[in-house]
Amino acid sequence: MRLLVLGGTKFLGRHLVAAALEAGDAVTLFNRGRTNPELFAGQVERIQGDRDGGLDALAGGEWDAVLDMCGYLPRVVGASAQAVAGRCGHYTFVSSVSVYGSVAEAGIDESAPVDRLADPATEVIDEETYGGLKALCEEAAEAAIPGRVLVVRPGLIVGPWDPTDRFTYWPRRIAAGGDVLLPGGPERPVQVIDGRDLAAWILAAVHRDLTGRFNACGPAEPIGMGALFDACAAVSGSGARPVWADEQALLDAGVEPWSELPLWVGEGADPKQAGFMQISSARAVAEGLSFRPIEEIASDTIAWDREHPEFRSDATLRPEREAELLAALAG
Repeated sequence: MRLLVLGGTKFLGRHLVAAALEAGDAVTLFNRGRTNPELFAGQVERIQGDRDGGLDALAGGEWDAVLDMCGYLPRVVGASAQAVAGRCGHYTFVSSVSVYGSVAEAGIDESAPVDRLADPATEVIDEETYGGLKALCEEAAEAAIPGRVLVVRPGLIVGPWDPTDRFTYWPRRIAAGGDVLLPGGPERPVQVIDGRDLAAWILAAVHRDLTGRFNACGPAEPIGMGALFDACAAVSGSGARPVWADEQALLDAGVEPWSELPLWVGEGADPKQAGFMQISSARAVAEGLSFRPIEEIASDTIAWDREHPEFRSDATLRPEREAELLAALAG
């Protein structure tokens, strides 16, 4: 297939492009050329431009499918989709499960209501507007190319090349050994999907001309934080010891969910977040979405993190802060 990828040089995008090249697809990248410009040198066609006001560079091309990996504003996504509407057969927009207006219940699926912004015209992207803007982006793509759009709503994407440290923190910290502070209890649900698995499924869906909305959260079987801890400890051989902390106590101590302690939004203390890590992906699984074992994800993430320490975040819990919290719990 002839594929146009908007973005394509970061995390999920680079996994998607790598999978497409391995499948024998002809890939064109459209981006500003600022992030990893040397990636896929000699393997792809490159068109340099800006999605926000610089789409003229796309004039004249034709593609079997367009994959939008980096859309955040409905105005920009709508303009991008309109620019290629008459010259592509299929359009994929990578959205997010953050579109859902409520995650208070476990097992919500694609039929659940999406978030609606008080000001749909806002272009401020923060934790309050992100989900609502993604929902509007979905609608903008579908309005431009009706009936030919695949909307993918991933949960937390993890694995090699993840620039966020929102999962990598845990394999790295557990591999370091000692007492490890963990929020909630061993049964607290967690959901992650390896970027390579998501990329493979998106590409297969594009090849099949699949359309509609699909949640994409893993793993195949529900797991708790305890199982994730055990997997990380097993593959690293660290002998780390879990220390489980009450979620409200952590919040009272000023620990920041999601940033200082990733894979946790304080759901045990906030009923409005109770279903956050229990989204249903049954529809995508029925269409072939599959997941590698959590042990493989943990092992590959540890190996990648050791080779690329430059991706580590300063926002995650610092060792001295963790030691203070562990001491307070013990006291």
